[in-house]
This record gives sequence, C-alpha cells and structure tokens, in this order.
Amino acid sequence: MVCLGNICRSPLAEGILKAKVEAKDLDWDVESAGTSSFHNGDLPDPRSIAVAKAHGIDITDQRSRLFVKEDLDEFDLILAMDSLNYQDILRKASSEIQKRKVKLIMNYEKPGYNQAVPDPYWNSDGFEGVFQMLDRACEKIIDQYQ
Repeated sequence: MVCLGNICRSPLAEGILKAKVEAKDLDWDVESAGTSSFHNGDLPDPRSIAVAKAHGIDITDQRSRLFVKEDLDEFDLILAMDSLNYQDILRKASSEIQKRKVKLIMNYEKPGYNQAVPDPYWNSDGFEGVFQMLDRACEKIIDQYQ
C-alpha cells in the first residue's frame, strides 16, 4: 500500500487489509510506505488513527517509511493510491516483472476506471470516505486472491 507520505491513506489501507487477512486466516504480509520521506518514522495521522479505531482497527503500531526499490522484489503486489504515486513507483522498477506488480488500488473495485483515492490530509471530513473506498477495494482484493 503506497501513498505520498504514508500517514493517511496507505496506513488505512494497510490496517483494513490486515484486518481482512486476519479474519480469513490468510498468510499474507501487508505493509505500507510512502513515495516521499516527509513523515519518515511518524505515526499515522491522528485522523486516520481515529477513523480506523471507529471501525475497530488499530493502526498505532505503524510508522511511516519510504518506499524503496527493494520493495518491488520483496512484495508480490504494490498498490498505489493515485496515479502520481503509481508513476513514482514505476520509475523505481527495473524490469517488466516489477512493473506488472504495480496497480492502482481502486481498480480492484472499478476495473480500468483508474480512480484515485483522494488525499484527505487537507480535508478532515474526507477520512471516513477514504476509509469506505479502501474497505471496498480491500474486500475485492481478498475475493480475488484468497
């Protein structure tokens, strides 16, 4: 799960997918990262923590980290929150195999639509909507890969 700063969208996506993975008893490793190091080592945004908690998910064990080239080898699937992050990730890819791992997360709910998950950082009212979008996409991811 990758967004810009790894404090709003991608921590929510990580928390949501981890909760679904645990509920299905799947053996998946789910992590998140950011394409920038603005918040490296920071907790998720307090508003992300609050909306996750309201849905029974604790994301306070997460810390922001930078997406690195090695992530393209370590993970089977790299899910970007929007096209800018998608392009930033692709620039780090050194092979077609790595490039094929990179997807826009909302294309799992609406294939081919290339819908962005809006960054709620500047809009406190947007966190619940972002949670709902990511929850729907994560449900489709579970359905597709379990």
